[in-house]
Amino acid sequence: MTFAIKETWNSLPITHDPIKITFSPGDGGLLMEVSGPFFNDPQAPTGPPGQPFPGLWDYEVVESFFLNSATEKYLEVEVCPHGQHLVLLLSGRGNAFQQMLPLSFQASINGNGWTGTALLPWSYFPPGVNKMNSYAIHRSEERRTYEALYPIPRNEVADGQKPNFHLLEYFQDFKLQGIMGGDWVQPGSDLWENVLISKKAE
Repeated sequence: MTFAIKETWNSLPITHDPIKITFSPGDGGLLMEVSGPFFNDPQAPTGPPGQPFPGLWDYEVVESFFLNSATEKYLEVEVCPHGQHLVLLLSGRGNAFQQMLPLSFQASINGNGWTGTALLPWSYFPPGVNKMNSYAIHRSEERRTYEALYPIPRNEVADGQKPNFHLLEYFQDFKLQGIMGGDWVQPGSDLWENVLISKKAE
C-alpha cells in the first residue's frame, strides 16, 4: 500500500517529486518504507543515527499518524533522512503521554534522494486504528515547507492559519486489515491498555 504526498498542508501542488510511503507486513509490526527527494535543509540533527531525537519535527522529516477517531488516541512516527527518528503516543489532540520510544529504523542518502525503512511494532498502535495521515517537512526559515497526504481543503483554510498536523478531522479512512489481510486481528498492547484503564478510572 503506497501513498504519495503531492500537496502542501493547505492544498497547493508541490513543485518537486513527491515523498512516497509504502506500508507492508513486517515481522511483529508494520513496515514503513519512505523514499523521495533529499533537500539537505535544515542540516542534520546532532543526535546519532538510529536513535530517538527530541524536536525532530524542526528538521527534514517524514511523519505518519495512525488514529482511532472515536477515542482520539493515535501513534505518531517521525523519520529523518539522516537516520534519527521520533515516536510519540498521544491521547487527545497533541497530548503526548509517551515519546522517544525505540524504533528499528535505517536510512540512506543517495545524491539528491533518500530512502528509509522502519518497523513499527504493533504495541505502538492504539486499538481500533481507522484513520491515517502523513506529512513531509523540509527547508528552513521562510522557505520552510509543510506537505500533507490529506491536506486542509483550500476553501477551509482560515486567514493567517498555520500548519497543524493534529487536525484529526482531516485524516482519512485507513484499515490495517487492508495491508495485513481481512482476517487479521490487531494485537493488544500494554502501552495502550494502561491508558484505557486510567481513563476509565477518572
